[in-house]
Amino acid sequence: MTILKRISLLILIIGYIAAGINHFIHPVGYIRIIPDYLPFHYTLNILAGVCEVMFGLMLIFKPTRKWGAWLIVLMLATFLPVHITMLLQAPMQLGSIKVTPFVAWIRLLLQPVLMLWAWWHTKPDYR
Repeated sequence: MTILKRISLLILIIGYIAAGINHFIHPVGYIRIIPDYLPFHYTLNILAGVCEVMFGLMLIFKPTRKWGAWLIVLMLATFLPVHITMLLQAPMQLGSIKVTPFVAWIRLLLQPVLMLWAWWHTKPDYR
């Protein structure tokens, strides 16, 4: 594995585990952005946090890395309605963060980039 891919993988692991843990530390911000048409906001937030931590941990181990990366891609796809709703509701305040329409667009457009980043780690390493 190249040094770039190792660094990328380390950032993904730390990022998804930290993001997942943040669902438990600051649940209100996440619950507020879950679209109203989805039921059980509290449960969905917990589930999202558990998935982010679990998929991040799966990236650590070579036998589960490919599965973890694919599950992250799928998870990010399921988060798209949240980002679209955030865009439609902007401007909004999430704790200390002001989500302007510009910020909401950036977050929405970042999703495919994050999906491609995780997808890169489904590919075998060639030397």
